[in-house]
Amino acid sequence: MPSDTAPPDSDRYRQRKSRFGRALTVYGRKTVLEALQCTGVRCERLHLARSNRPAAVLDEIVALASAQGAEIRHHGREELARISRHAREDQGVAADLQLPGYRQLADLLPLAPRPGATLLALDGIGNPQNLGMLIRSATAAGCEGIVLPRQGGCDICPLTIKASAGTVFRAPLLRCDALAEALTGLRGCGWRVCVLDAGASRSLFDPLDEAARVFVLGGETSGVGSAVRALADEAYAIPMANGVESLNVAVTAALVAFRARLRG
Repeated sequence: MPSDTAPPDSDRYRQRKSRFGRALTVYGRKTVLEALQCTGVRCERLHLARSNRPAAVLDEIVALASAQGAEIRHHGREELARISRHAREDQGVAADLQLPGYRQLADLLPLAPRPGATLLALDGIGNPQNLGMLIRSATAAGCEGIVLPRQGGCDICPLTIKASAGTVFRAPLLRCDALAEALTGLRGCGWRVCVLDAGASRSLFDPLDEAARVFVLGGETSGVGSAVRALADEAYAIPMANGVESLNVAVTAALVAFRARLRG
């Protein structure tokens, strides 16, 4: 019989979900090896396919994971594919990582933002390379966080990690389920929700006050969705010359992140 002090199954499930919600799963031999070599990254669990043939890179991965105290599990190909979610690209390897900046947005929502704080929120970014370049720019600019929803848009993959030049592993990533719900929570804590709109009367380069802002960046084709746009408190335009109508979303992210840092 179970102990009287053991938590109910529902509590254990919530604890397990919470724990894994704070880990980033990456896959592919080169990607996993690069992650394990990064300062500050800790491997909680290494997943290997039983069908893997001996290889020097696998030996190195196992040695690094073991040195970090990771649990090493072996799986059939189908089970590993469920973990990596990319059976054709995982190369028989996946890893659950604890990263310095990888958190759940919900953990921050009870806290009031500091004056002048800036977040970027992503609404339907579909190109993994754009996502990687965006993460690199926002991290370089000292952005407090990048709100990355699980619903809609692409997720972090080897192409994202490569395009970020490895900054994914130290970026301030804030995960949430649905962006509209997350923005509603942020507004309730004192954040202003801002969108970019070519027709807005206010320029991104106008002086900014000390309000905390979350700038929403829309997808490459459809832009910011209507549900998210309805939550916006402010709209800004990026002035452009020579008939250019729009910029790549990663370039836009760099402009927003560095502009917010300069403030005045």
